[in-house]
Amino acid sequence: LQAGNDYDSNFETDSEADRRRSGRHDLAGPAKPRREPKAHRDVLLTEYSLEEKRREKHNFLALDAYTRHKKLINDYLLCYPGTTAKLQRDTSRDRTDFDVIRENHQFLWDEADEDVTSWEKQLAKRYYDKLFKEYCICDLTYYKANKIAMRWRTEQELIVGKGQFSCGEKRCKSDAKLRTWEVNFGYFEKDEKKNALVKLRLCAECSFKLNYRFQRKELTKPAKRTESGGDEPDPKRAKTAEEPSEAEKTKDSEKKDEEEESVWKKPGAVEEEKSKEEEFDLYLSDMFL
Repeated sequence: LQAGNDYDSNFETDSEADRRRSGRHDLAGPAKPRREPKAHRDVLLTEYSLEEKRREKHNFLALDAYTRHKKLINDYLLCYPGTTAKLQRDTSRDRTDFDVIRENHQFLWDEADEDVTSWEKQLAKRYYDKLFKEYCICDLTYYKANKIAMRWRTEQELIVGKGQFSCGEKRCKSDAKLRTWEVNFGYFEKDEKKNALVKLRLCAECSFKLNYRFQRKELTKPAKRTESGGDEPDPKRAKTAEEPSEAEKTKDSEKKDEEEESVWKKPGAVEEEKSKEEEFDLYLSDMFL
């Protein structure tokens, strides 16, 4: 027998027929297996960030030192604009050698009482020892207020004759009609009033400025007297030069040849290691010349 599209069979039970029929005509599909819920978006971002860091670390370690340095600098400049000012070192407390000397300099050093254990004072003392203290260099800018600044001469000023054969005022270059003055120089140093007797060589105009308020003592060289009662002639005007004889010239040349030959017979000089004081002297001589 045929009922619709269903076929009956003697071998099929009613339960099997119902099951097959319900499978063909049931509108609801088979139930899908239940899947686990998706993770939160933050978890995804965290995992992605960790994976990206591992990849960047692997690539970064594969670079050489120079390329790695360039990459870091370029990334910093590209990712952090305007922050390069943080890389600059604080120079507000920096001090040069001149700053140290200016802070610890003294017009006159008393070696018996002064403690020069610190390196700053040692440097200032070395500079002081390099100065020449026969004549002073002065600044007469505020001469009307009786304020005169003085300092000792440097080696370069001694070589060119500044302060002795030319005017000792720091801006004056006159070398005519120089006069020597003895001045009681009063100054404040470390909140203490001190005095020093110094000598100045000034031209006529600068001498007027020096004595604008007070008359200073002028130093004059007395003329030497001979036994006959007359003045001794000026050695600059009376120049006598005796020429050596031919025998003396020959003797000097032979002695010079012997000295040149003896140089090669002597053993080589061994350079000695310089002490700290000699290094200070060499450093200051290169700096102030």
